[in-house]
Amino acid sequence: MRSGAKIGIITGVSIAVLAGGGYGAYSLMSDSGGSGGKKPRTVVADPPSADQATAGLKDFLTAWAAGDIAKAASLTDDPAAATAGLTAFRDQVKPSALTLTPFGPTTQQVFSAATGTPAPAAKPSAGASATPGASGTPGAGDSPSATATPGPTGTLMSYKARAEFAGTSRAWDYQGFLGIVKMSDDTPAVHWAPSVVHPHLSGNETIAVQPVFAPPSTVVDRNGKAVQGASITPALMSTLQDNANKLLPPDPNKDQDAGSAVVISDPAGKGAQDKLFTIVEPKPGKPFKLTIDNTLQAAAEKAMTDLGGKPGSVVAIEPSTGQVLAFANSPANGQNRAFTGLLAPGSTMKIVTSAALLEAGVNPDTVVACPEKSSNAHPIPNSFPGAFPNNTLQQDFMMSCNTAFINQGLTSLKPESLSGIAKDVFGIGLEWKTGLPNADGKVPATPGSKDEQAMNYIGQGKVQMNPLAIASVTATVQNGEFKQPILVADLPQQKAARPLSPDVAGKLKAMMAATATGGTAQGVMAGITDNAGAKTGSAEVAGVDVTNSWFTAYRGNLAVASEVQGGGHGVDAAGPAVASILKAAGGR
Repeated sequence: MRSGAKIGIITGVSIAVLAGGGYGAYSLMSDSGGSGGKKPRTVVADPPSADQATAGLKDFLTAWAAGDIAKAASLTDDPAAATAGLTAFRDQVKPSALTLTPFGPTTQQVFSAATGTPAPAAKPSAGASATPGASGTPGAGDSPSATATPGPTGTLMSYKARAEFAGTSRAWDYQGFLGIVKMSDDTPAVHWAPSVVHPHLSGNETIAVQPVFAPPSTVVDRNGKAVQGASITPALMSTLQDNANKLLPPDPNKDQDAGSAVVISDPAGKGAQDKLFTIVEPKPGKPFKLTIDNTLQAAAEKAMTDLGGKPGSVVAIEPSTGQVLAFANSPANGQNRAFTGLLAPGSTMKIVTSAALLEAGVNPDTVVACPEKSSNAHPIPNSFPGAFPNNTLQQDFMMSCNTAFINQGLTSLKPESLSGIAKDVFGIGLEWKTGLPNADGKVPATPGSKDEQAMNYIGQGKVQMNPLAIASVTATVQNGEFKQPILVADLPQQKAARPLSPDVAGKLKAMMAATATGGTAQGVMAGITDNAGAKTGSAEVAGVDVTNSWFTAYRGNLAVASEVQGGGHGVDAAGPAVASILKAAGGR
């Protein structure tokens, strides 16, 4: 820090947005440097004058461009956060020279065009807050920003930035934006936000120079053949390659091919990168090998096409490795719902509930009555009529008896048992990094009531899954141990706390095998029952008459799961999709 520089420290913020003006008043402490010590400065509701806004912009940019971060930060309404943000830009982007030229006042529409953030319906009045909505579409730059950026608060001003880098004549030019507010001491201040540094930057995202790689010359499957499939979109493959380059162990040979670029990224590694400027071009790309199997991918794509337009998805996994062999979506060019969808999985969740019951001492041949309604405060019926008082647990699994699983679960399991085994054995709730963005399955750790607990046991309530998660559950049963799904070999895989015991794994496989040969999955699994097992599922949705169709099965070293929105019973839509992939695989 330069001698004599003084930085105000925020001790508390209380913002009250004023109607009409869009400004708020909040207090912060500033070091006056005199005998009075720290005195509160307040962001007032009145907008700065045009001269104040111009001076505030110029003074801030001059200090930032000169590398005087302490002074630049002191000219904001959040010196601590500004110091951190400007220091990160200096240390992570590392420009050899930075030229910042003030442009002056600008409009919300210009900001929206630069960031891809929708403009408000009406123009703000002069001096009004310029704060666009939180959602948006891709904006300017080499690639779209993954997250829409909240707009500046205060009088909206713009500037031109030019960053130069050592070792290259390339210069990065971009338009920046910031808001100027008025302080209680009648001085202007920059309203600090990450977007002050660059209009695409928001939240916890980072901006830094990172290695970048050229798009692969071709994307190939596990057998070295060009990958084919409508669901394997160029956008997904670009994201997958970016994530793989970050997650794979260092490879000196690969790193020799890297270029460098200024990139905005999500530290969690789940979102798409936003490449703002290429400093050094990477060398031409090499083939990028996936774990996908073209034969199974073709079967998965056809299964989704055969849905006739219904939304759905399917995932196939190799249980011994966790490698994803196929995934497809309907529609193919929409959301990758196979990985990022979250829906109630219905009775496919009974695989996890069964594992918990087996560990609690209930056996497949234990008598577990199947009454017409469950015993909880708000009774739940079955999807079929009649009661079966002499059923065993295995028979309840085969016919998918809701009431048996609810009653036995409430009797034998603690409220946290289901979430515990889901995470500790099946890896549900761990931070999976498959290579593509994925939504982790959700099983509430502490159900709010017995009724919620009851619903969770049958895959309703607050339990949410996608085919990736359910295929992994089935793969864990087949293999006896969780292998986190991945799309590129050698990606790091999360490990579950413990495997299934051989006893429980054997019993689960026997229950799923019986369901394939004589239970609700019998018709769909006809002809593919050797070394195979299955579970059907139908998930109800509030206000919708037709249930969502779920089905999961394994055969040999292959596990598959599918969901079809509005598909009806598990065997009606999702079942045929899964069966078609198992048949395409043969007896692998």
